[in-house]
Amino acid sequence: MKAITSLTALVLGASLAGMAMAQTAPGTDAPPAQAGAGAAAATSGASDAAAAPEAPAEDAPAAEETADAAAGDTILPNGQDTTPVEEVDGRWRNDEDIPTFKVEDGVVDFATFNGFRRYHAECHVCHGPDGEGSTYAPALKNSVLRMDYYDFMEVVASGKQGSNSVMPAFGTNKNVWCYIDDIYVYLLAHGTDTIGRGRPAERADKSDDYTAQEDSCMSS
Repeated sequence: MKAITSLTALVLGASLAGMAMAQTAPGTDAPPAQAGAGAAAATSGASDAAAAPEAPAEDAPAAEETADAAAGDTILPNGQDTTPVEEVDGRWRNDEDIPTFKVEDGVVDFATFNGFRRYHAECHVCHGPDGEGSTYAPALKNSVLRMDYYDFMEVVASGKQGSNSVMPAFGTNKNVWCYIDDIYVYLLAHGTDTIGRGRPAERADKSDDYTAQEDSCMSS
């Protein structure tokens, strides 16, 4: 994936941050890893308490912006179009080659479905179930509507120090980084109310291209 490959140089030198959030349990250091093309990577050693890719609280959009995005408009408050145009490595992308979701007749594309699973394995402890936020971490389902995709990826990869919390770096954590695009599109789909809370009822099959990219990322 072009976007993730471009971030690899940024994150290879970064070490995993020691704390997931203020007042949460520390994460476990993970071995260095290269991000795979088309998805984002993560390390199997991170604990739930080292939780999710976190965006700073100030990235949450105003209520009216979220409402506009949730009304069925394919253009997000950040100007990004969520319309799926092409499937690459088993993941849908828009006309700017940015990951997006595809839901037809209630059937969710596999990457978005997997994003739900990965989010709740790695991120929900800090950011709450379904990206709804918590008392100390922002609602990521709103943050992704306002943040630029590449800014989101940089924060996840390198971490960020907030006024009352620490966002750890996940660029070397394969359990997050190999699936960061999946997590991202899941949050987009829920943030725009295209899918509701909870596990999507129906999903598309996992493609051979997706499996090949996943294996490449996780084994690198």
